[in-house]
Amino acid sequence: MTDNGLRIVYMGTPEFAVYPLAQLIENGYNVVGVVTNPDKPAGRGQKLQESAVKEYSVKQGLPILQPEKFKDDDFLKVLKSWNADLNIVVAFKMLPQVVWNMPRLGTMNLHASLLPDYRGAAPINRVIMNGEDVTGVTTFLLNHGMDTGSLLLQKRVAIGESMTAGELHDELMIKGASLLTESIDLLASGNYRMIKQDEVLHGRVPKMAPKIFKEDMKINWKQKLGVIYNQVRGLSPFPAAWTELRNTINGEIVLLKIFKVTRSYNNNDIKFANPQLKTDYKTYLEILLPEGSLFIEELQISGRKRMKIQEFLRGFRPDNYEIIDS
Repeated sequence: MTDNGLRIVYMGTPEFAVYPLAQLIENGYNVVGVVTNPDKPAGRGQKLQESAVKEYSVKQGLPILQPEKFKDDDFLKVLKSWNADLNIVVAFKMLPQVVWNMPRLGTMNLHASLLPDYRGAAPINRVIMNGEDVTGVTTFLLNHGMDTGSLLLQKRVAIGESMTAGELHDELMIKGASLLTESIDLLASGNYRMIKQDEVLHGRVPKMAPKIFKEDMKINWKQKLGVIYNQVRGLSPFPAAWTELRNTINGEIVLLKIFKVTRSYNNNDIKFANPQLKTDYKTYLEILLPEGSLFIEELQISGRKRMKIQEFLRGFRPDNYEIIDS
């Protein structure tokens, strides 16, 4: 059990933020309250849905705040009454200075990249989409910018050649929880040195990780084979890369989400006007491209469940379809 005397307010929303919070609770850190997103309507019935962090916090009996606006007087009054020594932020919104500067030690953020690179909302997706072979987790103190505060600690994580964003998410979540406890103990000791990100950059421009938009998800089949391969695994399982197929008989358009692929380079000299589909109707669906082939292993048609390619081929005739590449 840990008792370093720090009163901690934890701020986060998605599943990525639950495991680090659980590690703090299980290891005896004094979490005096939690701030998370308001409940939002979801699904066909538009039933209010709690954030993953709220669900966990309710079970633990932790005080919870869900502000619509961070500068709301009532929210700030309660937050101040918690008398935190340190705010911890994991996968949360940008905070105003009145919030991040409130505790005496400030606000520490756990970020899923090796800052200063991959600042932004989608670092896990973007590092894989960009074909990186290493990333990591970073703790730093918040300031006015987006992920620009002074660095405290980092841990590196290798990215496997076939690793998906979902797999990397889970590994970084575990590494991040460990880094978070180390960082809190370091701050509590008072014996630490913060490193300004400009000292690491040495004048270069950092790589960024902006939010994923729909245009980032649509596959451009004119791209290099490796770029498409990285796009698929970098968006798997969510929000998922997608393409469209057109039925050559009746013109029907089918949207196809692709979750898992393998690739084969064969230096194909044939320059296809459009990518071509090839299959044995039982075990594989191959997309022929100028540099080689992508073999789809897991996919989903709109309105259907995610499935392996063998199940998909039992009810779908790819020879009646062509890929829309525009």
